[in-house]
Amino acid sequence: MPDTDKTPSSSSALELKCPNCKAKVLWSEDFPHRPFCSERCKLMDFGDWASEENKIAGNSIYDDVLSDDIDEY
Repeated sequence: MPDTDKTPSSSSALELKCPNCKAKVLWSEDFPHRPFCSERCKLMDFGDWASEENKIAGNSIYDDVLSDDIDEY
């Protein structure tokens, strides 16, 4: 009977770097905070997004339209 488990074993797990500290992270159950290496790195990244240090590039047309609409009323 074929193995239906889709989770890779640690020996074949994808290896990547933590987006925050660049430490080695395996995409496996051994790293529950993946793609981060730890809860600390995960929370630091979240804080950067919450404080708007991280942003997605693009135009803020939608925000400008909403701001103008509010001023009219």
